[in-house]
Amino acid sequence: MPPTLTEPPTRLLRRWEIGAVDGAVPLPGRPGRWRVEASGGRFFLKECADPDRKRVLFRHALTAALDAAGLPVLAPVPARGGRTLVTAEGRGFALYPWVAGRTRGGLELTFAQCEALGELLGRLHAELDRLTPPVQQSMLVPTPRAVDAAAAVEAMLAAVPGGTDFDALTERRLRERHALLTGMADHQPPELEVSTVGHLHGSFRARHLRYGGSGNVTAVLGWDGLTTGPVAGEVVRAAAELFACEDDRGLDLDRVQAFVRGHRAAFPLDAGQIQAAVHRAWWERLCDAGPLRDRYLDGSAERAASALVTWWSAHLERTLDAFAAPYTADPAANPAYG
Repeated sequence: MPPTLTEPPTRLLRRWEIGAVDGAVPLPGRPGRWRVEASGGRFFLKECADPDRKRVLFRHALTAALDAAGLPVLAPVPARGGRTLVTAEGRGFALYPWVAGRTRGGLELTFAQCEALGELLGRLHAELDRLTPPVQQSMLVPTPRAVDAAAAVEAMLAAVPGGTDFDALTERRLRERHALLTGMADHQPPELEVSTVGHLHGSFRARHLRYGGSGNVTAVLGWDGLTTGPVAGEVVRAAAELFACEDDRGLDLDRVQAFVRGHRAAFPLDAGQIQAAVHRAWWERLCDAGPLRDRYLDGSAERAASALVTWWSAHLERTLDAFAAPYTADPAANPAYG
């Protein structure tokens, strides 16, 4: 792989009609990304690391169509010859309008904003369904086995050195997960579920959303993660990312209900599909020992991911009901709504 560029290739930016360029400033912590200042405005330049040119152009065409449909998605700026993927020195580049606005965590949103955000994801799903051909490949994903996850946790237990308070905490957390895996082994979801599948954003989370001063979403970013799969699965993953508390409180189920209600208003999914997706998402987290290893053996992750599994396991039925139940806003009972 070629080394990361510190500045764009000479004369690259002349390929776009953006006026006189004042400079390209590297974005901190984001190699291959620049803020471009030009007389025609401010822009975002990115090097496209994806080697599959056809896939990149498909994403470009799709995001341009979503933008044309009135959704807050940024279309790439065509170069002088009309191309959206420009090559220079053997590398591919794309230019976008600069995004204003701020990021907001899901727990900062009012219930009305949560519902509007769910509706936005539903509108994206509906438009993606309209714009793309039916997904042909099988959506069967093997279900992880609790016995394999339990064996992985046992191996991690054997690797705990012992002797410190953190080692004692690590051993306690690993034994808690092992007990959950053995105690809930009969809760494994079925291998095959009937579900609506299609093209998905792939990474609908707080860091890929920008908000304006009115609290509305001004841009949905992160389209490099475009993928295919069950639509209900993306709804559940998004809600679990957006509305997870950073402690033992687990998921904010009131906000989850508002979000799912908004999505179902724009892209109707029956409750059974959503509950099946909740069941699978919980099970996959339960059987994923990676976050435990990262948190307690490598020290490279936060506690929140493993804490959510414990909470979710203790409140599985309540969570299944919350994702499937219609949400009714009561401003008198819930002052955050509005």
